Parts: sequence; C-alpha cells; structure tokens
Amino acid sequence: MDKAFKALADETRRRLLDRLHERAGQTLGELCEHIDMTRQSVTQHLSVLEAANLVSTVRRGREKLHYLNPVPLHEIQERWIEKFERPRLSALGAVKRRAEEAMTDKPTFVYVIYIESTPEKVWDALTDADLTAAYWGHSNVSDWQPGSRWEHVRTDGSGIADVVGAVVESERPNRLVTTWAAPEEEGRQDRYSRVTFDIRPHDDIVRLTVTHEDLNDEGERADAASGWPAVLSNLKSLLETGRPLPQEPWAVPAG
Repeated sequence: MDKAFKALADETRRRLLDRLHERAGQTLGELCEHIDMTRQSVTQHLSVLEAANLVSTVRRGREKLHYLNPVPLHEIQERWIEKFERPRLSALGAVKRRAEEAMTDKPTFVYVIYIESTPEKVWDALTDADLTAAYWGHSNVSDWQPGSRWEHVRTDGSGIADVVGAVVESERPNRLVTTWAAPEEEGRQDRYSRVTFDIRPHDDIVRLTVTHEDLNDEGERADAASGWPAVLSNLKSLLETGRPLPQEPWAVPAG
C-alpha cells in the first residue's frame, strides 16, 4: 500500500484520478487538457499511478487509454476504514462503479492482476483445455490460430459449450484476442463481445490485463465485473500454488 499512499499524496495525481473517475478510457492528450503542465510531467505522474496499480492502460491502435483501477482503493478501505467499523465512504463506492461503467466504443471492463509466473505459463493457463478446466469450470477448446473457432465447454461431460467465438489475434505468449457469444447467437455479430488478454512480464512476475468490451447491456457488464476477478483469482492460485482456491470464488455470496 505504500506506493498507493505515495501516489495519492500528490494533488496533481489526485486530479488525474478524479478525471478518470468522471470518464474512463482517456488518452494522455485528453488528460492534459485539464492539467496545467507539460505532457512529459503528466506522463511522469501517470507512471507513478500505474506503478501503484491505481491506473491501468490499454492500447487501442496508436492510442493509450487510461482507466482507474479501484482495487488498491478497496484495499485501503478494508484496512483503514472497515476495521474501525466506520461507514463505507460513498465516494469510494462511486469510484468503483464509475471505473467499471461502459464507454461508447471503448473497453467496457478492464481488470489487472499480477501473477508470480511466466508469460508462457499464463498463456497456457488461458488456452489449455485441461488447465482451464482445473480453475474455470470450463475447458477452452481451440487450436488458437487467428480465424479459428473456440468454445468454452462445460466439464460435466455433457460437451455443452456455454460460450463460442472466434480467435481474432493470437501472439503467444503476449496477446490473445477472442470474440464471445452465446451459442444461440452465433453468427449475430451485433451480439458478440470481445475479450483481450495482454500478458506482460516484469522480472519474476506477470501483469495480466483483461479487457472485455462491446457488452450488450448492464447485466452483462455486471457479470463481467463480478466474474473476471473470481476466475483470475483462481488462475493466480493455480499458477502460484499448484492448485485452485479451495472453494469456487464465483460461488461466494455478494454482500
């Protein structure tokens, strides 16, 4: 938490977080419009926020989009507020909700997790049918070549796929892009969502960024916001300990 507290101590960095709270997915140029300093200085402040995991980024063509990551704020809330039995701060709740709100023609949900592993092992955990079955409750089945079909198949022996789609990009071990659809909506491009896995190594750890965009409604956005953290926590446990969490994390009651 030290990096988070250090990042939050600066007024300019708090203003940048406020801007991303108001509207997610902004470019450096858009953020500079409301900060009276050079692009280089703003970039340096954003680097501090990224190092503290308060801001995550996604490349879209030549643009770099910035998103508020509410996880460190939630951890501060749990450690420094809830332990003293103070009421939850509505502002922190609003930050999380706004951070996950969809923006037109921009990623709808972005989640970042850090894993003690290698890019190759993370890639295999996302694409190997047996490994995905171990922590996801479904097997991801495909040859993972661009243009190939993929299926998210139940592990109960029924052979039923709950999600189908196509492989858009496949650059082992750094980037995988797939489309997602319910089987009954296969072929209806207007109903497809899109998931991007960006895998970046740093020494002995890997930063995995999952971007789920083009979701159809608020229900799908809520499912993404609750589903991805659970699945990725199970993946992290499998890679770091050799086994998934003792209970299915997506089965934990909300509240």
